[in-house]
Amino acid sequence: MTTFDDRENAFENKYAHDQEMQFRAEARRNKLLGLWAAELMGKTGADADAYAREVVKSDFEEAGHEDVVRKVSGDLGDKATDQEIRTKMEQLLKVAKSQLLDE
Repeated sequence: MTTFDDRENAFENKYAHDQEMQFRAEARRNKLLGLWAAELMGKTGADADAYAREVVKSDFEEAGHEDVVRKVSGDLGDKATDQEIRTKMEQLLKVAKSQLLDE
């Protein structure tokens, strides 16, 4: 195997790792968002956890995160605007990435 092949494999492995970490961070962000929304709706304990799982699952409906925004926005009604939800998602993505680095 040549040095070029080694470098190519290293780049491919790094890309795969980065994609996996991004997926994990977004899934964790969605769970944290679900817990935040559940709190706004007055859900606690197992109900809050179940709702957070619903939010995570909603991300698989289409590419991007608009499916999550629609889900949470529809469930929260007038308790939070779409922009507030998007802002919270940005904040929670940073938290999720930080949590993953600490593991």
